[in-house]
Amino acid sequence: MSGTGTPATLALTQAGVAFTLHTYDHDPSVQDFGREAARQLGFDPLRVFKTLVVATGVGRPGLAVGIVPVAGSLDLKAMAQALHVKKVELADPKAAENSSGYIVGGISPIAQKTALPTVLDETAGLFDTILVSGGRRGLDIELRPDDLLRVTGGILAGIAR
Repeated sequence: MSGTGTPATLALTQAGVAFTLHTYDHDPSVQDFGREAARQLGFDPLRVFKTLVVATGVGRPGLAVGIVPVAGSLDLKAMAQALHVKKVELADPKAAENSSGYIVGGISPIAQKTALPTVLDETAGLFDTILVSGGRRGLDIELRPDDLLRVTGGILAGIAR
């Protein structure tokens, strides 16, 4: 992918969604991608959200997406309740990459290769705009939570702790 064009940015542009791109130099030694983004970009870690793929064990591909602030973690029980399934667990990283079309640390909730049930943590509603991965490490997209829900077909629920 050249420049900053990713499936996520292309989908937002096509949908007519207003967004702002934020780039930073990703340090390959850092594995906490979300906190790195918040720190490098100077945003509150409660306003920067990470995209986590979970295995539901239901249907095909048996995966779903949880989007939570980088300052916290995903409450697996709450995520299962939001999806109306018995339980969820974090998906295998390779399964997440194959399903999304993005690499770990750059998985955007937007324009994934396989559309998955998506749940955005309710704390997103505290902000006019939030940041999510733009589809590659070192690229975040700032947009309104309502627009994120619309383009992902997602729902809002309390899934963070």
